[in-house]
Amino acid sequence: MMIKYPYVWEDVDRHGNFRIYFCRKGQKKVRIRGIPGTSAFEAAHREAVSRSGPGSEQVSGGDTTSRPQPGTWRWLCVQYISSVEFRQLDGSTQRVRRRILEATFIERISPAIKETFANFPISRMTAKAVRVLRDRKADLPDAANNRLKTIRRVFAWGAENDHVPSNPARDVSLLRYTPKGHHTWTIEEVAEYERRHPIGTRARLALALLLYTGTRRSDVVQLGRQHVRNGWLKFTQYKNRNRHPVTTEIPILPPLQQVIDASPTGDLTYLVTGQAHRPFTAAGFGNWFRDRCNEAGLRHCSAHGLRKAGATIAAENGATVHELMSVFGWLTMKEAERYTRSVERRKLAEAATPLLLGNRGPTSKSKC
Repeated sequence: MMIKYPYVWEDVDRHGNFRIYFCRKGQKKVRIRGIPGTSAFEAAHREAVSRSGPGSEQVSGGDTTSRPQPGTWRWLCVQYISSVEFRQLDGSTQRVRRRILEATFIERISPAIKETFANFPISRMTAKAVRVLRDRKADLPDAANNRLKTIRRVFAWGAENDHVPSNPARDVSLLRYTPKGHHTWTIEEVAEYERRHPIGTRARLALALLLYTGTRRSDVVQLGRQHVRNGWLKFTQYKNRNRHPVTTEIPILPPLQQVIDASPTGDLTYLVTGQAHRPFTAAGFGNWFRDRCNEAGLRHCSAHGLRKAGATIAAENGATVHELMSVFGWLTMKEAERYTRSVERRKLAEAATPLLLGNRGPTSKSKC
């Protein structure tokens, strides 16, 4: 029996158990776990759709009961999502961009007009209209800027492929704000986590892998013994693996090897889930690791914060910009310089602050 999600079917096996599958014509069916209607199930369904190939059914929101009208905003987005450029993006990037575009379809053109942007003619999509879509997220500046960047990319692709004469989003500026970012772990917080999760636990293994490899959570869930050669880890980073693949090679430090040797691991990945012993997804690992931080009383700490901590520690111990780039896989110097500049400022401040005393420094009292 087909249920409400596109290409999703419900089946009963020979034991009477219900199973839900994603099945597209000409392709192998894939089981989707979870309960329909939950965020986990919908995320799995979106991933199955993105893997199965392009199509207008991938874009929802607004009036999606029929094909998008040619020349409308939703039509342009459907063309973009069906493009080679979009298919070359990482799966996670595809999902994020699709959700951003879907959200623009249901935005009203103005509070007084019920019509939404889904059927808004792209010929009328001026910088002013793009600014309206940006400002609808003004209370969340980061989300507003991500929406604007995605709209810019759609119009840039449209202009390159003769769907639109120009890119109106190019003339709309990003909102200025100071991002909070993820909290950078301190040495004391690492020690607190280690006290709560001793060597031999999966929680301690996760911390060691994150801290001593500097990897993102999307990479740490894929690391396994197959990546080890002569005491070195060699792997291709998940981020940008389709467009700009980056291969990282780093030595396995003795403290990390000690933890790996003493920890329960999987066959193909070091980190596996509880009873099922399956590899984590990046999102699932992030949630699991958050719970382990909470158990240690570190509710403000996260997996990404450990990556920042590793970069900070390396910079404080004299790592150069290019050394940081080789370890953390950054393609440009901008990110690495953020850490080295911070260290340099502290060192300069330490040397310069005593100069504020001038000749008024502490003097010793003469003995009478």
